[in-house]
Amino acid sequence: MDFLVEFEVDVPAGTSDTEVKDRERAEAVAAAKLADEGHLLRVWKRPLSAGEASVLGLYRADSERELDRLVSALPLYEWMTVTVRRLEPHPNDPAAAHETGPSSRSEPVTTDDLPKPRLSLVYRLEARLGEPLDLGETALGRRRIVPQTAGTFRGPEISGRLLPGASADWQMVLRDGTALADLRYTLQTDSGDLLYVRSQGVRHGRPEVLARLARGEDVDAWDYTFRTTTRIETAAPALDWLNKGVFIGVGGRRPDGVIYETYLVG
Repeated sequence: MDFLVEFEVDVPAGTSDTEVKDRERAEAVAAAKLADEGHLLRVWKRPLSAGEASVLGLYRADSERELDRLVSALPLYEWMTVTVRRLEPHPNDPAAAHETGPSSRSEPVTTDDLPKPRLSLVYRLEARLGEPLDLGETALGRRRIVPQTAGTFRGPEISGRLLPGASADWQMVLRDGTALADLRYTLQTDSGDLLYVRSQGVRHGRPEVLARLARGEDVDAWDYTFRTTTRIETAAPALDWLNKGVFIGVGGRRPDGVIYETYLVG
């Protein structure tokens, strides 16, 4: 059965920006999972007055009860007003005609179209940094080893803490201020499982912005680019999907720490 579902979100007064952003990230992850499972087919925005908009989703479920279960599990559900309209087949539906036409009884048709990649948040890590060990100018550039002394991470499926002593950035700083990151850190989940993470990437931007970062100033992460590619290893059977994933990361530097958001490429 297909359903047209309209969502209007009303954030309660006094809700912190952090909570809103966390729920929105979790909502994006939940939507990607519903799409993978074949329940969420399309999503649109319907403009309302004063620049506001509602969200229209085309859902597929075996019953209204199943649809209710899927929608009520969304992270933003308690802030939503939901309107559901059940859709019935139409005899002139081009998709239905295609599915029941002669071609559907012939050999399967292959296509060169490839699935578009999607990003799903795995975790957000906020780490504190220790005093860097500056090796000076080597043959490749200015080498710095920046220890990560503490931190916590949280995501839709895993959360826990960063282990100091097994976490640092073996960083190379080029003459123009660009930083080449070689991050190797260890995470421990709340259930005690260990994750070894290695991220390699680059942080670059305008010279004046990089100079402010070098002075330890608080610079908005939108003012420069900090991106990484990431691999994750674990011996935990329940988290074996991390060993097989392809991940990318977005970073942000703070005066006394760093933030990494790691995304699974689906």
